[in-house]
Amino acid sequence: MPWNSNDDGPWGSGGSGPSNNGSPKNNNPWNNNNNIDDIIKSAKEKANSFLPGGKKGISLILIAILAIWMVSGFYTVGPEEQGVVLRFGKYIETTSSGLNYHLPTPVEKVTVVPVTTTRNIEIGFRKGSDRGGQISSRNLDDESLMLTGDENIVDVNFVVQWYVGDAANYLFNIRNPSQNIKDGAESVMREIMGRTNIEFALSEGREQIRQEAQQMLQDILDSYNAGIIISSLLMQRVDPPATVIDDYRDVQRARADKERLINESEAYANRIVPEARGEASKIMADAEGYKEQVIARAEGAAQRFISIYNEYANAKDVTKRRIYLETMEELMQNTKKIIIDKNAGTGVVPYLPLPELKSKNSNNSVSGDSR
Repeated sequence: MPWNSNDDGPWGSGGSGPSNNGSPKNNNPWNNNNNIDDIIKSAKEKANSFLPGGKKGISLILIAILAIWMVSGFYTVGPEEQGVVLRFGKYIETTSSGLNYHLPTPVEKVTVVPVTTTRNIEIGFRKGSDRGGQISSRNLDDESLMLTGDENIVDVNFVVQWYVGDAANYLFNIRNPSQNIKDGAESVMREIMGRTNIEFALSEGREQIRQEAQQMLQDILDSYNAGIIISSLLMQRVDPPATVIDDYRDVQRARADKERLINESEAYANRIVPEARGEASKIMADAEGYKEQVIARAEGAAQRFISIYNEYANAKDVTKRRIYLETMEELMQNTKKIIIDKNAGTGVVPYLPLPELKSKNSNNSVSGDSR
């Protein structure tokens, strides 16, 4: 297809065709008298025509660009942050809070890391809010159910709180810190529960387990130079699995009743035994006193008998008569007595009612006193 009416190419008829006057015709712009250097020079002149001052203006622009680039190296680190400086990807230093400077990108790069912000990792459960904005908790059996040392299952929920202690180690020595902390905490808790009885874990052992788990997790992270500090480990729940928790609580109540009865029995024993021992001591003391009394009485009677015997040996008839009278006096002192005179004459009743008379006299005396 012809380019024009003269069948010339886009640059004319070419450099070999003869002209009307017989001389060669050259319409190629690359074959004219201006060489490449002339073209570049012409371009520079045209560029200088748009810039004030020519070469001096270009220098000023370059200086301004360099100044802006250098100023871009200033950066600010907050009071709760640390800045980690990298030079061509290699760690150089860690900067503290305030205004700092680094060689601008791409020579150096700064990563600012919050180092005092406490972060939480929930293990065994997840908190969330429903459509109404109410906060709810969802249990995760894959994380929470753990085997104890006595082959029971316990449901454990706990929270790990941590913060960055060394920004450089945090950035370069550990990947995905949250996941590593979660995996390490779960592993540590399973190890501790695996050598702990369920009774100890559910009662007085919770605080000991918490402290041991926090220390073990910190030791693991320190072994990796992770630059992470575990500020606390909070035990949220340590219970039997939900499917058997009611039965377990019944057992716990029965054990509590057992302990209560044992304590009441021991309290009763502690109260009654001293009382019984005191009563026994009193009885023993009374018995000792009675013993001494009987012995003294027996010894006195023996001495009296010996003295009477000695008197009897000296005057048998007199002593015999005196003993007889004393004995009869003692016997008849508290008995009713009737005296009959065998020498009384006939027609007279030989009876003297001494007890009746004595009783009558007593009644008369009482009546007189009442008047």
